[in-house]
Amino acid sequence: MNASTPGKLRIAIVGAGYVARYHIAALRRLEFVEIVGICDLDQAAAQALAKAFGIGLVTADLAALASQRPDAVYVLTPPASHCALSLQALDMGCHVFVEKPMADSVAECDAMIGKARDKGLVLSVDHSDHFDPVIMQALALVKAGKIGDVVAVDVLRSSDYPPYAGGPLPGMVKQGSYPFRDLGVHGLYILESFLGAIDRLDVHYRASGTKPNLKFDEWDARAQCANGIGRLLLSWNVRPMQNRLIVHGTRGVIEVDRFLQICRVRRVLPGPKFIGIVLGAFGNALRDIFRVPWNVLRFATGRLRPSPGIQHGAEAFARALHERQPPPVGPAEGRRPVALMEAVCAQADRQRRDELDARITALEPVDALVTGAAGFLGRALVAALRARGQTVRVLVRRPDPVAATTAGMQVVVGDLGDPRIVDHAVDGAGIVYHVGAAMRGGPGDFEAGTVWGTRNVVDACLKHGVRRLVYVSSLSVLDHAGRDPSVPVREESRFEPHPERRGAYTQTKLTAEHMVSTAIRERGLPAVILRPGQIVGPGAERVTPNGTLALAGRWIAVGPATQTLPLVYVDDVVDALLLAAEAPAALGGTFNLVDPQIVTQGDYLAGVKRKLGGELKLLRLPTGVFMLLASGVEWLGKLLGRSVPLTRYRVRSLRPLANFDIASARSRLGWEPRVGVQRGLDGMFAAGTGAEPGKTGP
Repeated sequence: MNASTPGKLRIAIVGAGYVARYHIAALRRLEFVEIVGICDLDQAAAQALAKAFGIGLVTADLAALASQRPDAVYVLTPPASHCALSLQALDMGCHVFVEKPMADSVAECDAMIGKARDKGLVLSVDHSDHFDPVIMQALALVKAGKIGDVVAVDVLRSSDYPPYAGGPLPGMVKQGSYPFRDLGVHGLYILESFLGAIDRLDVHYRASGTKPNLKFDEWDARAQCANGIGRLLLSWNVRPMQNRLIVHGTRGVIEVDRFLQICRVRRVLPGPKFIGIVLGAFGNALRDIFRVPWNVLRFATGRLRPSPGIQHGAEAFARALHERQPPPVGPAEGRRPVALMEAVCAQADRQRRDELDARITALEPVDALVTGAAGFLGRALVAALRARGQTVRVLVRRPDPVAATTAGMQVVVGDLGDPRIVDHAVDGAGIVYHVGAAMRGGPGDFEAGTVWGTRNVVDACLKHGVRRLVYVSSLSVLDHAGRDPSVPVREESRFEPHPERRGAYTQTKLTAEHMVSTAIRERGLPAVILRPGQIVGPGAERVTPNGTLALAGRWIAVGPATQTLPLVYVDDVVDALLLAAEAPAALGGTFNLVDPQIVTQGDYLAGVKRKLGGELKLLRLPTGVFMLLASGVEWLGKLLGRSVPLTRYRVRSLRPLANFDIASARSRLGWEPRVGVQRGLDGMFAAGTGAEPGKTGP
């Protein structure tokens, strides 16, 4: 062991992701542990974690932690980096505790084991489910013979991943086996702990197609074990999410709910079979009446810690080092599930790699590239370009067989956040219409689809020398809460001063627009920025208008019905896009696109009601009432220490922009609404599907 503070075990943390918080929280409770630094390539994440836990040193390079003379390194990074980082830490003379799976291959596991043996250091793997209190309880019941002989075990797990946030593809996206490597390893060692060694493992997987960036999202494994049959079902689609273990015995069944931290036992009771089943069900139901709220209370008061298995596992390794005992999970035990999974993981990885490589194919030059082509505006733009006889390439997240087989159309499949696929899509396009952006989801979705997407498009346009980029921004980038209604809204009107208070959409659209305008000014990007108002037209009836929220299946209109809406008809926006691609005076400009026709929120909602009938459940609340509600939600958020979706600032920002001056769009862009919002709404709210009120295109 390295020289250290007497009585203190000096530990360095590598990785600032999800699990690191739980490892650090557990280690901080041990009086004999000193955390000497944290390392992660994502310096912002590492700094935030260090600040939260009072860790002094933050670095992007593991070697920089050597100056702190750590005794042990906790490697908490994605699996692909486990081997290299563990070998580096062992070369530094540090014991290593590595997250599961131990590595991506048996060869890497063997390299790690060999290095630890040669250096005389301890290497252990975080098989955290072994330390989950309810799993331990179930094992104790089995060993005590409470359910007789175990004949089968089912592990049922559904999950979700944070969205891909843009940049080079992470393992989650590019590895077909990632879900099984991540959670399958837990299932395999748990099956062996109840049923003995796995003699044969049959694994099946499939792609549901619901998650473009997670290829194989359904996994089913059947294990022939020494003492019975084990089944493992992993799903990224089953809802509500579950994390359950069912142990089947000759005299009873154990049901473990790891989310609720409850272990139920159903035993054979004396008397008729049916009565015994009913009495057992009643007994467990009565106990759950007390167990569920009790566990919720324990969690709220900190007596039941989140992810208890991770925390207990982190503590167990540190205690073993401190007391000079063998590690709780040895390297051979960590290697075993990797060996069991290796063949099927290699197959899934190969399939995913072949699919991603097939997306990069030689393409003929085209007149235009459209991002966001599957969206409401993107579809209308593609139709207009095709009507003009232009060749069009589209970048979409899911394959489009119809477009791919249409003459004059090219389809590139991929994510806007991926620099490689965006570069491929832009190469050979004359005009780029960047319409795509994230419209829903979490912060990662908006970061990938809007910020990374725009960065990638800008870089690719400059690299390949496109003739012009037409970028679709949003009026949400302007100040809503603090504007003076008497002052006309122009292109130079004040930007939103507090985008972080408005939410991810406003934040990322503002960042993206600044990115484009900076590239125009400083990098010579030939581009035009358009800021359309709320785009309406047939198919947009179920989109809430400005000043209205959709909550629990109901539309809530906030404020007076007389407030006006900044609307623009979809065909008129398409006209502006086509003009922006060609008008010489438009180059380098920014233009607001709002129809001068006044439409009140009340009139618009009345049209939606006529169209949707009883499907629309509408409630109008005065602004003051909604402000009071927002105050309560804010207070609750402060009490729980969490961000909340409703605040007083967001309520003030619900007020639609009005009083637009579109002189710049008229003079420099040459744009005037051709269809007009009133005529467009007449067609949009007509009975039936409604005919297009105007031919798309100028």
